[in-house]
Amino acid sequence: MRVFEKNSNIFNLLSEGVSEGIIVVNTSQTIVASNSVAEGMFGFKKHELIGESLDILIPKKHHSTHRSHVKGFIQKNKKRQIKHDSHLFGVRKDGQQFPVEIGLNPFHIYGATYVMALIIDITERKRKEGELGLWTRIFDESLNEMYIFDAETFKFKNANKEALRNIGYTLNELRTMTPVAIKPELNKLAFRKLIQPLVKDEMGKVDFETTHKRKDGSSYPVEVHLQLSKIGEQKSFIAIILDITERKNYTETLEKKVEERTLQLTEALAVEKELNELKTRFLSLVSHEFKTPLSSILTSITLLGKYTRTEQQEKRDKHVATIKNKVKYLDTILTDFLSVERLESGKVTYAIESFPLSKVINEVVYDSNMLLKNGQRIQYPDNIDELMIQFDEKTLELVLSNLIHNAIKYSLEDSIIDLQVTVEKEQIVLKIIDEGIGIPQADQKHIFDRYFRAKNALLTQGTGIGLNIAKQHLENLGASLDFLSEENKGSTFFVRIPIERNTN
Repeated sequence: MRVFEKNSNIFNLLSEGVSEGIIVVNTSQTIVASNSVAEGMFGFKKHELIGESLDILIPKKHHSTHRSHVKGFIQKNKKRQIKHDSHLFGVRKDGQQFPVEIGLNPFHIYGATYVMALIIDITERKRKEGELGLWTRIFDESLNEMYIFDAETFKFKNANKEALRNIGYTLNELRTMTPVAIKPELNKLAFRKLIQPLVKDEMGKVDFETTHKRKDGSSYPVEVHLQLSKIGEQKSFIAIILDITERKNYTETLEKKVEERTLQLTEALAVEKELNELKTRFLSLVSHEFKTPLSSILTSITLLGKYTRTEQQEKRDKHVATIKNKVKYLDTILTDFLSVERLESGKVTYAIESFPLSKVINEVVYDSNMLLKNGQRIQYPDNIDELMIQFDEKTLELVLSNLIHNAIKYSLEDSIIDLQVTVEKEQIVLKIIDEGIGIPQADQKHIFDRYFRAKNALLTQGTGIGLNIAKQHLENLGASLDFLSEENKGSTFFVRIPIERNTN
């Protein structure tokens, strides 16, 4: 210790010129010299460490091992350079521990042996290493794919675990490749254009969606967040990749559902529009079809009151007949409305029985003859006297009455309504043929719609219900109703009844 006291000026001159802390101990591990850097590092005042045991600067748990370690080191008499991977700690005066790196150098002077320790406080370095390690773990363990590639060559430099797992390449394989190799939708020119805003420092980040191709050839949609980073003079691109397969699937599913809902809404609006149109037509129909006969009835009743004399009986009979006809017409309309309600509610019941076809035809033709215009006649079918049919009799009568009455109504005077019956393979076909006004081509697709009336029939009395009811009844019983028509030339309606039912 006296040696260093005698030469303190020289030691101070030399030790204060270095940035490391310097501690000198003798073979008893007593501190004989220290510079201001070491004193400040450990929290001591100038010369306060002189004469103290080295243990004062070492954590207690390492005291025994450290003493033996220093003795062995002195005996070997070899230098030990500063080790950057060592895990050594010093203790400050206030008891706080901090990481250090120490280089040891034994030397002899005036017959005595000493060890000089060069000490570096690596607290800041450890903090930065810790931060770097944290970011390294975040990079490597992120659930998003992360790639780093060179800004000049575009070759990959690094990739995290998730990227390697999903893309299927090893890191060594990736380092021979560029991002274009895994992006089938982009070529090198397009990729350069995409990253130009980053290269020119016009944007801090570029986001885009593309497709990645795995090593096994499969592809998956991704969202790319790309930015340029500079470490020293070296520039690298950092890409954070989000696998958006589930999002795409969800979007496609959502779009499909939206499309389905839109279609359903469109259909619902169409139905609502159709219902509104039906309601409008119905109200128009009711106001017209009821008002006309009711006006006739009211007029006839008023006139009846005026014909009080006996010789006016003929006029009274005429008005009574008018009232009867109009009441019968109104009754027919109401019956049609009730039939619509029963069909919609499913309350219709049918009585299937076997009966001669001629029976129904005779009754319908008889009633229809009362409605014929001047010169009109109904051509009765041949050879049906022996033909039996198994069907609902009232339904067949309703259908034939409707079709024949329409044929009479929409045909001119002196025309023929031809009623034909044929047996064709597995069905009986009834044809009602007229020479009337026919149905315009544009209206034919709607002719069985409820309340619909062809444009050339609007001035003729009618509800637009009859054909709709007839078709529904027939189809409920496994039969059918269709037609052929040409405007101004006439129409032919076909009632087809399966014979199979007849043999049951």
